[in-house]
This record gives sequence, structure tokens and C-alpha cells, in this order.
Amino acid sequence: MTGIKKFTNILQEFSLPLIVGVIAALVVANVDHHLYESLVEYEVFGHGASILGHHVTAHFLINDIFMVFFFGIAAKEITEAALPGGDLNPPSKAINPLLGTLGGVAGPVAVYFLMTGLLYSGEEYTTVINGWGIPTATDIALAWLIARLVFGNSHPAVNFLLLLAVADDAIGLGIIAVFYPDPHHLPAPEWLLYLTVPAMLIAFAMRKFGVKQWFPYILIPGVLSWLGFIEAALHPALALVPIVPFLPGPTHDTGLFTAEDEVDEEIAAHKAHPEEPHEHHEHSALHNFEHNLKLPVDLGLFFFAFANAGVPFSSMNAVTWIVLGSLLAGKVIGIVTFSAIGDMLGAKLPDGMGLKHLFVASIIAGLGLTVALFVAGEAFPDGSPFQGPAKMGAVFSAGAGLLAIVAGKILGVKDQES
Repeated sequence: MTGIKKFTNILQEFSLPLIVGVIAALVVANVDHHLYESLVEYEVFGHGASILGHHVTAHFLINDIFMVFFFGIAAKEITEAALPGGDLNPPSKAINPLLGTLGGVAGPVAVYFLMTGLLYSGEEYTTVINGWGIPTATDIALAWLIARLVFGNSHPAVNFLLLLAVADDAIGLGIIAVFYPDPHHLPAPEWLLYLTVPAMLIAFAMRKFGVKQWFPYILIPGVLSWLGFIEAALHPALALVPIVPFLPGPTHDTGLFTAEDEVDEEIAAHKAHPEEPHEHHEHSALHNFEHNLKLPVDLGLFFFAFANAGVPFSSMNAVTWIVLGSLLAGKVIGIVTFSAIGDMLGAKLPDGMGLKHLFVASIIAGLGLTVALFVAGEAFPDGSPFQGPAKMGAVFSAGAGLLAIVAGKILGVKDQES
């Protein structure tokens, strides 16, 4: 392995671009906040350039276009976990993480309301309570990193947490569209029917007609889905989530909808002729989609972190601790309660997960960071005395990663075989 390859592997394994981006954003924002704002809001294609009424700034290109590919790769991981033999197959295995998602939204909201009621009253209460949506989301990139460090790459808790994080980010972005609408782009969900649903049908047809490369799926149905999301005033970063499951997957047929007996046939054939490579796995569109994009996406997370994490340290008041407490305590209370009840009622946790794994995963879910920063900017308008403090609470939630690492060591949740 070359020195460059080893270096990039280390960068990816420990999400160093993301971490360095957060640090760089905090440094620049605290040394020269005007410079930071100028960099983030820089109009890349000149003054006045726009797409569907959205100014084409560096922030727009990063959050609304680049992050499409990050969420697409996350969708790929969930898609493979949902295939026969995966941690989320049969589909009933996804019920528990989705229950955890509901708990991961309800718990933080309940804690936010409780803490706000204790610390504020009158007009200030009315203003601060508007930030209840901030602690609902999880930073997928950091949560994914910490989960792999704590549990090991192949532990079912990783996919459990990934599905939970993607789902509650989708809910968080939906909350923005419904409860914090942009007055210039009001919610118009009918555009999903006009554009995103047809995009899914096109992707399905492409797969049926044998399109084997991933790029056409992104270029045609992917772009169409993106247009549907942005016209619907939903965050377009999720545009590939409904498209990626249609990419031909690691079986000889067609991805997510392949029958289990067909997978068994492929496995049996490989055992009978082990000298023959798993061609359909190694060269499937689903595999190549991640293989070709993982490195640029991992490196590009530096820019995502930089564009979202720049908060002056002077911005701290009671709202900081409300957001932080809602993320740390609310996620643990909500996820553990909902998932444990689901497990008792028959919606079992994935094989290999117990209450200790669930508890540690719920701590990791408290990593709000960049996504919570994004929601804070929508909940409290620029100039609000509560926007900065709310963002500081989101920044401090990065400490959930350290808590999870310590808790994981104490409880012994590491998959030693990873």
C-alpha cells in the first residue's frame, strides 16, 4: 500500500476532514466572523446567480448539492443492510430502529419543552420554545464514525444507528419545511408527486431494462428527484434516498427487490465454484456508486463542517444548555424507551444488539452538531439573541462522541472480530 493510500485511509477511517472542518470553522468564526460569513456566503458564479430562486452561494453548493451524495451513500448502506442476510432483513427488523427514531425525536422535544419552561417565561419563553426542532436531528457523518469506533465496522448497531440517523434527519428536515418555512419558498409537497415519484419509476424501469452503471441513475432520476425536493421546499440533500435502492445491487438480479431464494442460489453457486469472483457484487452499480464517490465525499465533509460549524464562543446563555441537554438526555431517554418497548412487544432489536448496545447507540445519536446547527439557523433568524447560543449547544453536543466511547469501553460493546 502506497503512502498516499495509507494517508487517505487514515483520513477516511477517522473522519479527519469533518473534524478539521469543524475546528477550522470555529477558529475562523472567532478570529474574524465577517471573513467567515464572506467565505460561506461567497457567490461562486457571480452576483445574482440562482437556481430555482436559490442564490448559488458556497453554502448552497455544499449543503444542497454536495450533501446529496453523502446521504446517497448512507442510503446505500441501509439498502444493503435491507437485502436478504442483512441486519435489517426481513423488513420487520427495521421496525425497532424506526421506533427508536420516533423516540429520538419525541424525547429531545419533551426535554426541550421542560427545560425551557423551567428557565424562561413570558415573551422570552414564546421565542425560545420555537427552537424545539433543533435537537431532533443527528449528525450522520460523526455518528457513523463514532459508531464504527465504538462497536466495530460490522456490528449490527452501526446499521441500526445509521437507519435511525437518516430517518430522524429526514424528520428534522421535514420539520424545517413545515414549522420553519422559508417565506420565499413555502412547502409544496405536490412537487414530489410531479417529479420525485416519476423519478423513482424511471429508476425502476432503468433497472428492469438492465442499466448496469450507477451514473445514469444519478444523472436522470437523481436530478429529477432533486428538482422535486427543492420545488417542494424540502431539503434536496435527501434527493437520492428514494433513488439509490433501485440501483442494481450485490446479487445476480436487481438490488433491493431480489427474492431471498435467488440470493441463496448465488451463494450456493459461489461455494461450488469459489474460484469464480462475485462479479455481480464487486461490479454492481450499488457497489461502484459508493466505491467511486466515498473518497471525494469523505474529503468534502471538510467543507460541509466548515460551512455549518462557525459559531462565536461568546454566544452562550441558557439556550445553550437547553439544546445540549435535549440532545444528550432527550435522545437517550426517547430512543431507549421506544426501542425497549418495541422489543418487548415483538419488534425485536437486530440480532447481536442488547440493551447495553442500545444505550450506547442512543448516546451517539445525541451528536446533533452540523445538522442541529442547520436547524438552529432556521428556528432563530439572523440577529436573534438566541441563534448563537443554540448553535453553541449544538457544537458542544460533539461531546456525546467522547461519552459514547467511554460508555462503550465500560460496557464492552466492541465487536472484537471487526
